Amino acid sequence: MQFLKNTKIDFLKISRAAIIASVVLSVLSVVMLFVKSPNWGIDFTGGLLVHVRFQGRPDIGNLRNMLAESGIDNSSIQSFRKSQVVIIKVKSLQEDKNVADRIEEIIRNGMPSMNFEVLRSEMVGPAVGSYLKEKAVKAFIFAFMGMIIYVAWRFKGGVWGFAAVIALIHDVIVTFGILNLMNVAIDLPVVAALLTLAGYSINDSIVVYDRIRENIRLYYKKPLGEIINLSINSTLSRTIITSGTTLMVVLALFLKGGEVLYGFSTTLLFGIVIGTYSSIFVASPLVYAWQKKK
Repeated sequence: MQFLKNTKIDFLKISRAAIIASVVLSVLSVVMLFVKSPNWGIDFTGGLLVHVRFQGRPDIGNLRNMLAESGIDNSSIQSFRKSQVVIIKVKSLQEDKNVADRIEEIIRNGMPSMNFEVLRSEMVGPAVGSYLKEKAVKAFIFAFMGMIIYVAWRFKGGVWGFAAVIALIHDVIVTFGILNLMNVAIDLPVVAALLTLAGYSINDSIVVYDRIRENIRLYYKKPLGEIINLSINSTLSRTIITSGTTLMVVLALFLKGGEVLYGFSTTLLFGIVIGTYSSIFVASPLVYAWQKKK
């Protein structure tokens, strides 16, 4: 199905401004890592997570003070808009199984008029957290290496793989910067979402690359810039339909998936938009700039 026919948008004309904007966002995302440390989840830091649902909206400041006065001063509390669920995280905790019971008792004594229910509590040791962080980093490295090799082999030229992976790194860095800005907890589901985003982004770039390669053979007398614009316009309908339908599912997860899926759905929500943008305004223009320079 194609609902956008015969579009003649000059994408390369505005790609220069788009690439500058992408560089600025990427640099800001990297700088933010040094200014504001990411909110690493229990999966990577080790500690205790307690998932509590109140019948009313709790006073987060009062809850934080109660925990600190009771000796649990290394905790962080995450609340959600229009939700009565609170996630209490106690990082770098020694394996003391009584801490979850202590937190429940503190809430019961400090908020006697507030009914609540502990949905779940789980503990991850510091050694396990470091192990998972190491495995997550290795997963990204091997995934990026595999994608570079595949795209370079598929299109018989290193510039195609290089440009696609630059766009991919841009997507992951900018998305991670947004998560850091929003203080989203970086846990294993978020890592899974970032790897999903990487696959989604590279697939979108390959679809556009395939059409460029086909049109180079069909219209070999036309300038490369004209062929790239023609290729992006001809795949624009497919790109919008694919991204739009995927966003509808992710938006449903974001709105109705609850707090457990909040990080995963937020990552995909921003990542799909950024990945679609980069396949049009970053990956293809980089190939054009390189070929034009040669």
